[in-house]
Amino acid sequence: DVQLQASGGGLVQAGGSLRPSCVAPASAYDNYNIGWFRQAPGKEREGLACISSSKGKTVYADSVKGRFTVSSDNAKNTVYLQMNSLKPEDTAVHYCAAGGRGVDTRVYDYWGQGTQVTVSS
Repeated sequence: DVQLQASGGGLVQAGGSLRPSCVAPASAYDNYNIGWFRQAPGKEREGLACISSSKGKTVYADSVKGRFTVSSDNAKNTVYLQMNSLKPEDTAVHYCAAGGRGVDTRVYDYWGQGTQVTVSS
């Protein structure tokens, strides 16, 4: 079983920034693409960004291009999601997942627990 640990959400005002992180086991970090997703109350889970297993390629959903950046720290087996210019509609539980491709929520095998991001207006 692959255990992913997401943290770093919080409460921020509109226009602010947050950088949640996702720690993966070394085997998963080295071998799987890792994606970030979110789910707002009453809405379907939405893909945000993905970083390849090599950590050399990134993919973004159109809804967050230019505002969100996915990055990694190989020494810490950690993937980050830098979120800038946050809007109230970004409020959601944010998840990381491994084993899939791109930002399609249906193809990821391993999911971490979520971290809440709340953006106040």
